[in-house]
Amino acid sequence: MAGHSHWANISIKKGIADKKKGKVFGKLSKAIIIACQLGGGDPNINLRLRYAIDKARQQSMPKENIERAIKRGTGEGNGEQYSEVLYEGYGPHGVAVLCDILTDNRNRVAGEVRKIFEVNGGNLGATNCVGWMFDRKGLFIIPASSIEESKLFDIALEAGADDVQPFDTSFEVTCDPTKFEEVRIAFLNQHVACDSAEVTRIAQNTVDLDLDQTRQIMKLLEALEDNDDVQSVTSNFNASAEVMQAIAAE
Repeated sequence: MAGHSHWANISIKKGIADKKKGKVFGKLSKAIIIACQLGGGDPNINLRLRYAIDKARQQSMPKENIERAIKRGTGEGNGEQYSEVLYEGYGPHGVAVLCDILTDNRNRVAGEVRKIFEVNGGNLGATNCVGWMFDRKGLFIIPASSIEESKLFDIALEAGADDVQPFDTSFEVTCDPTKFEEVRIAFLNQHVACDSAEVTRIAQNTVDLDLDQTRQIMKLLEALEDNDDVQSVTSNFNASAEVMQAIAAE
């Protein structure tokens, strides 16, 4: 993965999210609801709920929306029940794609996701057909202008992070998911600015794409992201900074 920055993909996903704020709020609400259903409504005890609330706040989700989702998740709302599903498949040019789903209708969303893959030149696959290609990691994106590399390295490694990698305008800090909260708190206490902080899947190897190929895979990823039940989409494509900038400008 040498030279591959995960921030490019995250930036594109944030751009998609910004264009569809209302839809994003619905997805964030689902994440809060299921976190409450699985671990209760206290974010001081339920780390999954705390992460869901933090992500909602990063997207400027109104406080009343967050509180409403917590009430629904703890049984004060209409009592809907969501299931977690992971769909896996291949996009154009052999790109591996993972879709995290929260849904109240597994049969419906399975058909919808399969159709999206097919229409956009991909194929929905069987369980673990591509999942084995990804490692679950905590990932922090730190603006390079905000801190010296040596200082960031000391803070991160002392907190339990695995690695710090510099890229053009940022540092990427990775850690085991079990260490995510410790690293997050260490950065917070040391006033280290984070452009992004999440537990995500990181590809072990990537597929390099040119501009036209990147347009094709982005069409698939955007269509998947647009589905109400899809919480997040992860892939293993890699494109140059110039290609990503061209895509973002379109």
